[in-house]
Order: sequence, then structure tokens, then C-alpha cells
Amino acid sequence: MEDRIIIKNIGKKFKIGFVKYRGILARILGLFSGKESRKTFWPLKDISFRVRKGEIVGIIGDNGMGKSTLLRIISRIYKPDCGRVFTKGKIVSLINLNIGMQERLTMKDNIYLVGSLFGMSGKIIGERFNSIVKFAGLEEFVNTKLYQFSNGMLQRLAFSIAVHSNPKILLLDEVFAVGDEDFRKKSAKKIQELVKGGVSVILVSHELWMIEKYCDRVIWMKDGRVYRVGGVSDILEEYVE
Repeated sequence: MEDRIIIKNIGKKFKIGFVKYRGILARILGLFSGKESRKTFWPLKDISFRVRKGEIVGIIGDNGMGKSTLLRIISRIYKPDCGRVFTKGKIVSLINLNIGMQERLTMKDNIYLVGSLFGMSGKIIGERFNSIVKFAGLEEFVNTKLYQFSNGMLQRLAFSIAVHSNPKILLLDEVFAVGDEDFRKKSAKKIQELVKGGVSVILVSHELWMIEKYCDRVIWMKDGRVYRVGGVSDILEEYVE
């Protein structure tokens, strides 16, 4: 089957500040110079895997294991320091709930704003506007400014715009961490519909029941590396233990 995402030996490094032991004179000079000691940190090291067309791949691992950094590289927010990323088709990422939304604009204005960021023309957004609002369950708030929305309402709106933008690759990072159970089930059903149409999905989540129920394969990340890749039941059983 056709590969939609190919990750080859990617790594990512950051320079981070840290405190090391220094003498009194060195610390005083440091206060005046504004300089601090820095070291290189690699949140991702030698990552390789593939995602096929019409496949849902779950990514699990403890906090700080590089999962979100990986999604940011796939979505072109970050550039890898080594290795290569190949993708085929339009990428839509929901790495957080903000995704360019402006809290002082109305929901209607934000749908057009975010929709354009997801590559939709004004005409297409207009054609899908009612469907976006209905799926989010926010018909009563079309002309309400976003600063009055709860996190759950923002999540529903962001997800609805994303799934109506005809992605070929959908990246989801803890997107179901907020919101009610009914919307989670509704969203999962929508993802399955997209996958049947050939969309490839990467789902980062601590909700293991969702990984178990909806994913075809699981990538377990540990210490910035791919620790295990395989079938859902085998990987989750080992992870829980």
C-alpha cells in the first residue's frame, strides 16, 4: 500500500540553559553579562518509521519522550537537524487548541481565518460553514467572540474545521484531552470515515482505550527514540506492564 509519511533517521536538538557549579566571581560576572551555561539536548534521536495511506498510527510514551516534537517536525513547524521527512498530500495538524484562532474575533470570523490556514478558499469555507458549525454543536455561538468559549468548545471547533478541510494527513496531539464523551465518540467515528477515504492519521494520546480501539499500529517512544513498533495489543500490554 502507498506510503503517505516516511521518516528516515531524523533527529532534533535544542540548546537549553542549565546551572552548573561555578565560583563566586564567575557567578557575579555571569549576572552582569547575562550569559548562562547552555548544553545540547536531543529530544529525538534516529527516528524512522512509515505510515501508509488509510492507516491510523498511535504514538504512546511518557511525557517528555519527544512525541509532540515529532509531530511538529512532520507538520513542518520544526526542521530536523538530521535525517529526512517525506510526506505526500495535504497535512492538517491539531497539535494544540490555538491553531491560529483569535479570541477577540467571533466564531464565524475564526472559521474563515483557520479554514484559510488549513488551505480552504473562502468559497469552500462558505459551502462547508453550516456543516462545520453543526458538527461542533455550536449553532448558538456563531457570532460569539472566542474569549467567551470554554476549552471544550474550542476543541470541538478546531477539530470540526480540521476534518472539513480535506486533509490527506491528519496529526492529532492529545486532541481528545478535553471535551465530553459524546463528542469524543463522534470525533472518533469521523476519523474512521476519513481513514476509509484514504486519510492517514497519527494520533498522540495518553488515552490508551482510544489507541486500542482505533489504531492499526502503535509506536512506543522512549528517551527520544522509537522503542517498539508493532500490533496494538502486544505493544499496549507491554507498555502497561
